[in-house]
Amino acid sequence: MRITLIGSRHFGVTTLNMLRERGVDIARVVVHDREDRLAAAAQAAGIEIVVQADPRLVAAAEIAPRTDLIVTAHSHARVSREALAAARLGGIGYHPSLLPRHRGIAAVEWTIKEGDAIAGGSVYHLADRMDAGAIAAQEWVFVKKGETARELWERALAPLGQKLLAEVIDYAKVHGSLPAKPQDEQFATLAPSVSDAKH
Repeated sequence: MRITLIGSRHFGVTTLNMLRERGVDIARVVVHDREDRLAAAAQAAGIEIVVQADPRLVAAAEIAPRTDLIVTAHSHARVSREALAAARLGGIGYHPSLLPRHRGIAAVEWTIKEGDAIAGGSVYHLADRMDAGAIAAQEWVFVKKGETARELWERALAPLGQKLLAEVIDYAKVHGSLPAKPQDEQFATLAPSVSDAKH
C-alpha cells in the first residue's frame, strides 16, 4: 500500500507515525507550510516532502506517482478531482463529527456549542464537496459535561481518528478497496468557523 499523506500539525504527525507502524509505503508528505511539524517529522524519517503551490488546493502534480491511497490528516485544503484520480483508490480523510452533522472547519466547537451529548468521528471519501463523500468508517463517543472543544478533541476525537484511519487502511490493504456508505443529507448541518458564525 503506497500512500501520499497530506496534513499538518500534531494530528498529521501522529497519522504519519501510525502509517509507519502499519508498514505502509509513505511515498510523499504534502504540507501547506514547510515549517509545519509534519514536514519536520517527514524529513526526520527520510520521506519526500512537497509544499502545496496553493494552500487551499492540492493539485495532481503534488501526489506521488503510483499512489494507491491519499490520506489527509488535519488538512483544510481541497484535494482536486485530478489529484484524487491520480491515486488508485482515491482519498480518505478524518472528520471529528458524526457526518453529515457538523460539516466544516469547526466541527468540535459546534459539537460543544450545540450541547451535543454524543460526538464522534468519521473517515470519509474525499469528494468535490467538503466533508460530503461516502463514509468508510464511523464511531461515536460521549461528550463529558463542561468539556471544552480542545479537551474533547484531545481526550476522545483525535485518538478515535487514528483508530478509524488505521481500520480503513487495514481494510484497503486486505481487500484492495474502501468501504463506502452514502451520507444521509437530511441530517447535514454546517460548522463554519465559530468567529464567522452569526449566533
